Amino acid sequence: MRNILFALLFLLWPVASSAQLYAMRDKVESGYNFWLYVPNGYKDCRAERQRLQAEAKEKQDSASMAKAKSVRKPLPIVVFLHGRSLSGTDLYKVRKYGTLDALSAGRRINAIVIAPQVKTNDWWRPNRVMNVIKWVDERYDVDMSRIYVLGMSLGAYGAMDFAAAYPKQTAAAMALCGGSTRKPAELAKLNEVPMWIMHGTADALVPISESRRVYKAMKEANADTPRLRYDEFEGAGHSVFARTFYTGEAYEWLFKHSTKDKSRPVDRTVQIPPSRLNNKPYRGLKFGSVKLKVVDNVGPVQGNVPPKPQPQYHTIVSGDTLGHLAIKYKTTVKELCRLNNITEETLLQLNKKLRVK
Repeated sequence: MRNILFALLFLLWPVASSAQLYAMRDKVESGYNFWLYVPNGYKDCRAERQRLQAEAKEKQDSASMAKAKSVRKPLPIVVFLHGRSLSGTDLYKVRKYGTLDALSAGRRINAIVIAPQVKTNDWWRPNRVMNVIKWVDERYDVDMSRIYVLGMSLGAYGAMDFAAAYPKQTAAAMALCGGSTRKPAELAKLNEVPMWIMHGTADALVPISESRRVYKAMKEANADTPRLRYDEFEGAGHSVFARTFYTGEAYEWLFKHSTKDKSRPVDRTVQIPPSRLNNKPYRGLKFGSVKLKVVDNVGPVQGNVPPKPQPQYHTIVSGDTLGHLAIKYKTTVKELCRLNNITEETLLQLNKKLRVK
């Protein structure tokens, strides 16, 4: 009986998925330095599939064919293009917010994720982004009919510029509070791509007129804009849209598209209402559920090892609990207790400082 209970506990215990996060520097000529997220066990799937398919073709028996089909399918590619604040030469800045940070927070994304870094005062160049994608395609088992690009602010310019330059290769694109550097004739090509544009009417950093310019060019080329989802969020500012990257809905929407679809319809069933963005960005995420193994032989610009973090404190206010604080600061109740030499039953005192990092 005891063995059965242990077996059940083992099966029910939440298992953290593991993944690799590689820092890629000076790998792609005429490309970018970038982070590459690879779910565990996917690197060599292509060679294995090809071997088994050749074996099945030779043997022509059901067992061999079934074995070939059992190999994991190629993964889609998600390209995250950051905003101006993460530009530079320190690749670790790219992990501060967005898709990579969402993965660290527990968002599970069944895809190869590419997160390049553009240098300060530069703009995203579509051909350089594509060079990175091609480099990844040569080395990993990816589905080139499912290339998705998303970005915010400067990254939104990059996403729209990329989709306009490569409409036949882009399965879907999501652009948040940005615009495009392309001319109207080039923007007309966005009508070939399932595209979701979002912008806030109160954006003080990138005026909403930038998204409206793209919308106008697309409308003038095709009044129906059949593949466009365009949403203006009344009263929304700039930074609120960063929360989109942490929602499951963003990736669910992207993954509904493929360049193999003949008519390439845009999905309109998945919704990301303003109320979803007004909530805390980490809602619904389980910290630690994705174990990232970072592979980097250089480290941040400041040195060969990440700088030692400085202690961080939170002043207790009414309604605070250890559980809520653990979620807010991306830690655990156990760690909060250790840092403050308290137990889970300790009463939190108003206005008292609690160490959270």
